[in-house]
Amino acid sequence: MKKAKIYIPNKNPMQSGLGKSYKWILEFKTKDPGKNPLMGWESSTDTLTELKLEFSSKQLAVNYAKKKKIDYEVIDPKKRKIVKKSYADNFLN
Repeated sequence: MKKAKIYIPNKNPMQSGLGKSYKWILEFKTKDPGKNPLMGWESSTDTLTELKLEFSSKQLAVNYAKKKKIDYEVIDPKKRKIVKKSYADNFLN
C-alpha cells in the first residue's frame, strides 16, 4: 500500500519573502531505503519517492489521496510568531 504525507514546505531560510509557500505538497514515503555500496548514498528502487504533487489547497490533496486509495498523513503548518521590531529599539535601554 502506498503511503504519503501532505504538507506545506518550509520557507527557504535564505529568502525573506513568503512566495510559493502556500502550496500543499503530496509526497510519497520511501519504502526500503538502502545504501549504495559504491558511493554510500541512500538509494531506493521505489520511483514514487521522486514524485511530488502540488495542490492549491489541503482539501484538493486529501481528495486526490482518497480517490487514488493512498494512505496519507496530513502535517499542518505551525503558526508563525511575528515580532514587530523597530530600529529605534536597539538604542533604547
